[in-house]
Amino acid sequence: MVSNAGSHTARPFAPRADKISTANAAFLRAELQRQPEIRPEVLARAQRLAADPSYPSPEILKKVAGQILAAPDLSEDQS
Repeated sequence: MVSNAGSHTARPFAPRADKISTANAAFLRAELQRQPEIRPEVLARAQRLAADPSYPSPEILKKVAGQILAAPDLSEDQS
């Protein structure tokens, strides 16, 4: 049996320089080009949801409204 109750040694934090890898960029670009511009199944789902008067539910609307109200006003930071 393995237990996590033993002592835990924290590793020291060592900041690393930011870096970006573009090794997969060509592959991702090619895969994106292979995708259709319009996906009929996604469009059909969107049309069904748009026609549904109970979508989104009141609970979802309240949650989204709460998140909007709780978000900082970034326009105040621009002086």
